[in-house]
Amino acid sequence: MNGHDEDLPLDPDLEASESVTGAPRPIHLRPGALLLVFAGGTLGTAAREALSLAFPPVDGIPYAIFAINITGAFLLGLLLESLVRRGPDHGGRRRVRLLLGTGAMGGFTTYSALAADTAHLIGAGSPVPGLAYGAGTVLVGAVATWAGIAIAAALHRRTLANGVER
Repeated sequence: MNGHDEDLPLDPDLEASESVTGAPRPIHLRPGALLLVFAGGTLGTAAREALSLAFPPVDGIPYAIFAINITGAFLLGLLLESLVRRGPDHGGRRRVRLLLGTGAMGGFTTYSALAADTAHLIGAGSPVPGLAYGAGTVLVGAVATWAGIAIAAALHRRTLANGVER
């Protein structure tokens, strides 16, 4: 790299397109992109709420939220790695990322509940379970994300080895 901005990778969400007025419009201001994120977020949030109601905390530990965050981390790693190995973040790949990644997984996972539940456990006189819950979710979530990425990469290599490219 020679230090020029054009050598830096571009964030596809910052790509600008022409609006009706001719002015550039970043992806995060495009109504279609916002609708995809909204639709996915609605579905993800509804799924999280249904699961958290179906499986309430046991002894104050919100196991459902733990499982939701770990599952979401795994699925997000799997999704994003699968998409990036299929090509640039344009067209259908971008729509899938916005709908399922940003929207559905963003609504499904809940790190605000993780923080609130951790603080509640610690504040209720259960500092060890609270700290274990908070740190455990972050650490296991990181491993789950890595596992999703590794599985997507292995599936991609397997597809290429079989002579079929998606």
